[in-house]
Amino acid sequence: MSNKPAVSGGWSDLYKKEDWWAVWLGLGLVIAAMLLWFSGSSIKPISVSIPKWSEFGVVTSFLGANFGSLVFMFITFAVIFSIAVKILGHKLSEFIPGFLLIFAASVLVSIFGAWEWASRYNLEAPLVALALGLIIGNIVKMPKWMEASLRTEFYVKVGIVLLGATLPFTKIVQAGPVAFTQATVIAVSTFLAIYFAGTRLFGLDKRFAATLGAGGSICGVSASIAIGGAVKADKQHVSVAISLVVVWAIIMIYALPVFITIFGIPAGPAGAWIGTSEFADAAGMAAAAAIGDQAITTFTLMKVVGRDMFVGIWCFILAIISITMWEKREDGTKPQASEIWFRFPKFVLGFFVASALVTMLIAGSDASTSNMITDDIIKPITTLRTWAFIFCFLAIGLTTRFKELTSVGWRPFAAFTTGVLINVPLGYIFSILVLGGYWAAVAIK
Repeated sequence: MSNKPAVSGGWSDLYKKEDWWAVWLGLGLVIAAMLLWFSGSSIKPISVSIPKWSEFGVVTSFLGANFGSLVFMFITFAVIFSIAVKILGHKLSEFIPGFLLIFAASVLVSIFGAWEWASRYNLEAPLVALALGLIIGNIVKMPKWMEASLRTEFYVKVGIVLLGATLPFTKIVQAGPVAFTQATVIAVSTFLAIYFAGTRLFGLDKRFAATLGAGGSICGVSASIAIGGAVKADKQHVSVAISLVVVWAIIMIYALPVFITIFGIPAGPAGAWIGTSEFADAAGMAAAAAIGDQAITTFTLMKVVGRDMFVGIWCFILAIISITMWEKREDGTKPQASEIWFRFPKFVLGFFVASALVTMLIAGSDASTSNMITDDIIKPITTLRTWAFIFCFLAIGLTTRFKELTSVGWRPFAAFTTGVLINVPLGYIFSILVLGGYWAAVAIK
């Protein structure tokens, strides 16, 4: 009998693993959107976005006119998630009622986030979802049947695959090598600062420190989950990393615009700085929106393209490091090279495939057709991605217990904060002092 650990279930992984289901469902939505577009239709009817409002009558009028689409969107999400959840071994009699509650809460959160007052204070829907979840989850004990619907990682993985479709490779060309280099230098510097502070100064486990470093340097919640899985970090450590990302994201959502306004930093450089210094896409977009349209453009090029796009590369590198350097076999055997593939988060592959599909579609189109693709495919998928992230943040809040987070002590916070102290000044130096002229010249997309 072999002592070597089994690392895969073979072909059955394609339908027995959550990662692969995120790929199939995310790509399924992307391909469906493209096929509908080719047939002269669109996925818009199932991608409902609550409009900005100051008078509640706008909301009631919108819901009245779009109630059917809202129901259709719920059915679409419920059906595709149910297929995966059922095959993964959970009871639909528990998942569907739970998901209905999550969806209803997400609609309420989206309505609140679209309120003019909430927008003024940068209370974006995903952050409100997290706050609501934390309040409810720490006051009310969740019934056991809700567990089937609190699929935090599943929701965010599907969202990441959809994110790929909204980030065609052509955007890297738009960002330019200068922007790419800036994002890479700052991301690597921040990761190393958090990792070495965590392991050398504060005695954290290497996997824990890597997860914290990913959350602070790449794309926040998504990176924490992806890298945590790649290096086999403890589940509680991933939760701590997510919580620290959110804490600092909320701080920066207010601090950066105030600093930018006081010192009169132009919109282009300001957006790039936000892109290197924010820790969550939703929070960063809210901060950039407080500055202006050009800030949104430069933020997108820096944060979403320069940092988020390369989560897969980081997963691959850290999986190799974890397997070959950090992990030791108690039985004396060496880790198998194939484990790198089995450990690699498969939903990241879905991210790249989705991006490639949209890239190829846009590459063969003229300007007018490209705009149609944006309106009929990319924007609706962006809306669906936002809903998936709201489900995720709500589930994070409902499953996070403050007592569990405080039990790990102050060291993770100190390690993460070390990265912040490197990240924010370095982003300022690059975005305003060194490359301010470059970012000021970036056109509004």
